[in-house]
Amino acid sequence: MKVATAAYNLDWLDSWAQYEDKLEAWVSGAAGKGAELLVFPEYGAMELSTLDGVVAASDLERSIRAVSERMEDVQHVHARLAKTYNTYILGASAPVLAGAGRPVNRAVLYAPTGAFDHQDKQIMTRFEREIWDIAPGGQLKIFDTALGKIGVLICYDSEFPLLGRALSEADLILAPSCTEALSGYWRVRIGAMARALENQCVTVMASLVGANNWSEAVDMNTGTGGIFGPPDKGFPQTGVLSEGVLNQPGWTYAQVNLSEIADVRADGHVLNRAHWAEQNPRVDSVTLCSL
Repeated sequence: MKVATAAYNLDWLDSWAQYEDKLEAWVSGAAGKGAELLVFPEYGAMELSTLDGVVAASDLERSIRAVSERMEDVQHVHARLAKTYNTYILGASAPVLAGAGRPVNRAVLYAPTGAFDHQDKQIMTRFEREIWDIAPGGQLKIFDTALGKIGVLICYDSEFPLLGRALSEADLILAPSCTEALSGYWRVRIGAMARALENQCVTVMASLVGANNWSEAVDMNTGTGGIFGPPDKGFPQTGVLSEGVLNQPGWTYAQVNLSEIADVRADGHVLNRAHWAEQNPRVDSVTLCSL
């Protein structure tokens, strides 16, 4: 399959039609290049808060409600585009008020059939938990698709090995991200590459890019798209299948072959995924030694 992952810049939106046109331009551009799976970044939906004006967009709490209230319409647009262009799309994540409690950070995966399902972020960053008050969401999922088994680790989640291990049956792990500084981008990238190494799979990182003075939540964003595999047989020696140009909006593409994933899992130079359980008795018996 051909995978496209976004370095996505937010815009100030003056109308809903402007948002639909922007999204269709992005999707049609990637589909026109033959992409069958498109990945948008974390909190890319925050541009929808601008439709409620500058006061709402600049206020942390009001921006949540402004975005969350439009997510049903967002789902209709993505479902239509996935069907029209015969692609799978991981939509940009959004803060969603899913019940009586605090909002969760949710990304939705859309199939060309019109079906869709969501994945919530598991572990909140300090900004999310201490300032914005975004809550952990529902359980991790593996989506069984025509392109293979797909998991999603939203940004900070990709930095935790046990979350990655829970998705060890996935062929691809998508890592939509939103990081303010270069160090944050590299934390997520290192996490995504480590998950590809441990699970002997392909990880796909999307990034929010650019400055947005109208928002406290997504005011400055650094990153680019990247597609990674295990540095082993059938894959580049660096593990980097493809990477974009830092902070330059656009798509990054790579070909992904499920048979190469299956082959490296069965007969790689190393077998990290199969040997994972050998850690357990060794870490349970660590001895403190004084020197």
